[in-house]
Amino acid sequence: MANEEKIDKAQVEHVASLAKLEFNDADLGKFTTQLADIMGLFNTLSEVDTTGVEPTFSVTDQFNTMREDVAVNSHEKDALIKNAPDTQDGYIRVPAIIDESEGAN
Repeated sequence: MANEEKIDKAQVEHVASLAKLEFNDADLGKFTTQLADIMGLFNTLSEVDTTGVEPTFSVTDQFNTMREDVAVNSHEKDALIKNAPDTQDGYIRVPAIIDESEGAN
C-alpha cells in the first residue's frame, strides 16, 4: 500500500458540504472511519496482479433488449395529465429546483 492516503474528518466534512449534508462530530468520526476502511479495500485491490485478466462488464449472460425510441400517439398522456397534481397547457408543472451554490456572486 505504497500510495495509501489517509482520509481525515476535514475531507469527510468537505464532501458532506458538497452533498449539502450536515453531520455531528460522532457521525463525522463514524463516516471517516468507514470511508478509510473502504479506501483501504481499494488499496488492497490495486495490489492484485490482473495481468492477462479480461475486463468484466457484466457478471451475467443477460443483455438489455432495446426498443426503438419512437414517439407514439397515445391516450395514456391524457390519463397522466388528468392525474397530475399541477398542469399547464398540456404539460405537467413541477417545482423549480435552484442550486444556490452556482452563480451566487
